Amino acid sequence: MSDDLLALDAHALSQAVHARRVSCRELMAATLARIARHNPRAHALVNLADEATLLAQADERDAELARGASRGWLHGMPQAIKDTGHALGFPSTQGSPLLADAMPAADSLYVARMKAAGCIVIAKTNMPEFGLGSHTYNPLFGTTPNAWDAQRSAGGSSGGAAVALALRLLPVADGSDFMGSLRNPAGWNHVFGLRPSQGRVPGWPKPDTWVAQLSTDGPMARTVRDLARLLDIQAGFDPRVPLSLATEAGSFVPPPGAGVRGLRIGWLGDLGGHLALEPGIEAVCTQALQHLAGAGAIVEPAGLGFSAEPLWQAWLVWRRGLVAQTLAPLLARPGARAQVKPEALWEHDQGAGLGFAEFMQASNVRSAFAAHMAGLMQRYDALALPSAQVWPFPIDQTWPRRIGNRAMDTYHRWMEATLYATFAGLPAISVPAGFDAEGRLPMGLQLIGKPRGDAALLALAAGYEALVPALLARRPPERPDASDAGDARVSMQARP
Repeated sequence: MSDDLLALDAHALSQAVHARRVSCRELMAATLARIARHNPRAHALVNLADEATLLAQADERDAELARGASRGWLHGMPQAIKDTGHALGFPSTQGSPLLADAMPAADSLYVARMKAAGCIVIAKTNMPEFGLGSHTYNPLFGTTPNAWDAQRSAGGSSGGAAVALALRLLPVADGSDFMGSLRNPAGWNHVFGLRPSQGRVPGWPKPDTWVAQLSTDGPMARTVRDLARLLDIQAGFDPRVPLSLATEAGSFVPPPGAGVRGLRIGWLGDLGGHLALEPGIEAVCTQALQHLAGAGAIVEPAGLGFSAEPLWQAWLVWRRGLVAQTLAPLLARPGARAQVKPEALWEHDQGAGLGFAEFMQASNVRSAFAAHMAGLMQRYDALALPSAQVWPFPIDQTWPRRIGNRAMDTYHRWMEATLYATFAGLPAISVPAGFDAEGRLPMGLQLIGKPRGDAALLALAAGYEALVPALLARRPPERPDASDAGDARVSMQARP
């Protein structure tokens, strides 16, 4: 019965809770029971709160409903916050021993909004150390395996969130996206992940609100409607974040029967050979696009029309500059470098000597690219790319060194396909595209929308969702209960 309950999407759960067909306590108890069975293997949720405390909070939500009061759509819903975000009472570790006991003084703004809508924060979701790299492992909580194959990577950096969703440990999830961190793990775990438009979900508290605009928080879900409803809660202008966007519409939820007929989609593929792709990825994405074409969308090959290598070099400058500033205070601590992974040290050291003139030159490239993409999006309703350039790779690898006969010259070169939406500030969604030739490993199709076109992009995704019900009905294989299940909080402690 509890697993049947958790198989419902968040919209159906919310309806059941508000109709009082299911109590908040029943939902919380079912969620905690499933977490206890699956999380010791999944390592998707970390720093789980005390069960008695969570059940007491659920009882409070039930009492509110009995009085005729609801906090909102998420009323009584268990929610875990990605460990980049701040949630009072939970450390914001970012997967680093240097931050193992870093307790926040305030909720992140999007977390506060989710709490105001009624959710109960039960834990944090696992992520790579400092969110760097699309493979969720760290020295505090271990590795989060793919929901579909425990010998493969879950992606990242929102890997714990994607796996928790796929395994039905959470009804919806939040994440953040710098270089595909919502899109890549969503694609690899057969769920939906949306990188909202730059400024759509305000980031606060942050040390800087002007320059650090490459990363954004956003939603992840198993249905487009749930994704849009969570964005409704997270989005909206805040005066403390001057570049945040006001919401133009009442809701991002697509209207019923959203279709795709007449929409023009440009297929970027491998950018004319610039992007290395593993065999089968282009084919599975093309197959997904054929569903759209069959329903009346106009799908055609498209070119980026902007020199990709100078863009990559400008991206490296921006990324290393922003990462270096984040890591510098931590690395100033005695002995800190020995506790930080090599990829983070590389980012910091590359950015430590970055000059203002070099940064501004890269910013000019970025500005020219954003203007170019705005022009390109006058022709198209969406541009399409794979969500990742490789299939989920073996879990014992830190990152792919090669794609076919092409060497990857940085730890994130294999994720290059995700930078175009980020650098232009455009919304982008990963929708489930299909599986590899053996039917085991998922892949996502990345759809990039018009400037500030989040609502239209979600409507396109809803139209696609309606075309592939059998594909979306597939669920990860249920594995036997972990032999070390016991107390899920114990299993999530640091590995030796």
